[in-house]
Amino acid sequence: MRSWTATVTAGLAALAFACLFASAALAQVSSYGDKQMGEVSDHPPALLDKVTITQKLNTRIPLDGEFRDETGKAVRLSEYFGKRPVVLSLVYYQCKIVCPEEIDGLVSALEMVKFVPGKDFDVVFVSIDPSETPEIAAKEKALYIKRYGHPETANGWHFLTGQQPAIDSLTSAVGFGYVRVPGPDGVMNQFAHASAIELLTAEGRLSQYYLGVEYPPNDLRLGLVEASAGKIGSPVDAILTYCYRYDPKLNRHSLVIARVVQLGGLITVFGLGSYMTIMFRRDLKHDEKNANG
Repeated sequence: MRSWTATVTAGLAALAFACLFASAALAQVSSYGDKQMGEVSDHPPALLDKVTITQKLNTRIPLDGEFRDETGKAVRLSEYFGKRPVVLSLVYYQCKIVCPEEIDGLVSALEMVKFVPGKDFDVVFVSIDPSETPEIAAKEKALYIKRYGHPETANGWHFLTGQQPAIDSLTSAVGFGYVRVPGPDGVMNQFAHASAIELLTAEGRLSQYYLGVEYPPNDLRLGLVEASAGKIGSPVDAILTYCYRYDPKLNRHSLVIARVVQLGGLITVFGLGSYMTIMFRRDLKHDEKNANG
């Protein structure tokens, strides 16, 4: 004879697990700053037609591009090439939505890749905002070097800023489309852009693209090995290009994937609750029948 007490215990345990799952999903999308849920539409704004990642594999980027590093020193991109592959990330340092997620994802992946920045490869961040300064870049470098946990590799991390012509030349070569958009205060100081990193060979040719904000360490390691050998990879599916949705009319962003997870957790809780109710009633009827039998 099945014990309804056992059923209750199992059901409550399952429900507790589901509640924890739902709570975690809710925590992932808790609001801060201007990260709020925007209106959902089947048709993205026309503005986003220019926000693209066009994979230009085997294209050589303009190595004569002039920028400034985090110390304010004038540099050319060619200074980071010639010896080893490069991980390139186009961001803007004062971004509060996508860029921190992208950089965190890269740092987390590199923590599990047994290669050493500055020895086996270099990491180059380039700001797409010409108003950003080396002082801002220096703060970003200090933050992420600390997060990476290996200060001895600081010479392998480069945070660059530059003027619009150099930025345009680089983003065009990489296939990185973006548009300037207004912030919450109406000032045109933010950018709608996709999230991706690129691997380049020592000669400065685009070897591989990784889209989204999380990068599998094994894939990244393999990509670095191939890029170091001068190999060019294959195009990847542009499925996870946009992790956040930007609505320039509402000045809102929404974490689409996490919202789906949140909805799934709530549906799971509802389903388990219904299942438990049915099982309680069935066990009670079963016990009453045995007691009267």
